[in-house]
Amino acid sequence: MSEEHVYPTGIGTSTSDSIKLLGQDLAEDVLGQVGFGELAYWLATKRRPTPGQLRMFEAVLVSLADHGYTPTAIAARMTYYSAPDSIQGAIAAGLLGGGSRFLGVTEDTGTFLAERIAALGDTSEFSADDWDAAARDVVASAKAAGERIPGLGHPVHKEGDPRTPVMFRIAREEGVFGPHLALFEAIGRVHPEMLGRALPLNGAGVAGAALADAGLPLGLLRGFALLARTAGLIGHLAEEQQNPVGPAIYTEVDRNAQYISPND
Repeated sequence: MSEEHVYPTGIGTSTSDSIKLLGQDLAEDVLGQVGFGELAYWLATKRRPTPGQLRMFEAVLVSLADHGYTPTAIAARMTYYSAPDSIQGAIAAGLLGGGSRFLGVTEDTGTFLAERIAALGDTSEFSADDWDAAARDVVASAKAAGERIPGLGHPVHKEGDPRTPVMFRIAREEGVFGPHLALFEAIGRVHPEMLGRALPLNGAGVAGAALADAGLPLGLLRGFALLARTAGLIGHLAEEQQNPVGPAIYTEVDRNAQYISPND
C-alpha cells in the first residue's frame, strides 16, 4: 500500500457544489462583498486589512500600474505583435522585465529599509530629529560602501516624483505611516547635504516603504508591483489591438540596424 500524501493549504479548495476561499464560502461570502484589492491583501497575509491598510495598499497598486512606454510595456507590445494569438505570452513578457531598474525597486527599497530599521531597535518614540540622525547613518554607510540607496532618484521625474507627496499624505491620513516611510522620508531630507546633490524619492520606493508599513511580507513586495503592472500591460495590449505601434518599432530598429563584422 502506498503512503498517503497530504498537501496542506489555507488558500482554497472546492467540492462538486462549493468553493472555499480563505475559510469563506466564495459564492456566498466573498463574491460582490470583497473587492479585488482587499482579496489580494487577504491572500498574501491570511488576514483582512484595516480600512487604512486597504486604502494605502490600493493607492500603491494604482501608483505602479503604468508609467508609459517603459521597457516592460514595449516588451509586451512587441511580443503581442509577434504572437497575437498569445495574450498570456505578451503579458508574461512584460512582467519578466520587472527587475532592479523597473518594478523591482519596490521590493529592493522595502527590504533595504527593513534591514536598517531592524538594527535601530525600538523606534516607537523616535522624533523627526531621531529619524534624521538614523537617515544620516544610513546614507553615510551606503556612501562609504559605494552602494546606491534604492528608491532614490528617477530617470524622468528629476525634480520630484508627483506620486511621492500624495502617498505620504494618504499614509498619514490613514494612520499607517510607520517606520519604513519615516526612515525613507528622512533619507529624502538629509541626503542632499551628504551627497552634494538632491535626488527625488521615487514612487516605486515609497510604494515599497508603504507596503512594508501596511504589513505586507517583504518577500512578496515585487509580486505586488507585478500585480499592479499587469493592469497597465493589459491596457497597453488593448491599445495595441486598436492602434498598434509594434510594427513601427520593429521596422524602425530592423531597417536601421548596422551590420558590424565580428572580425572588426
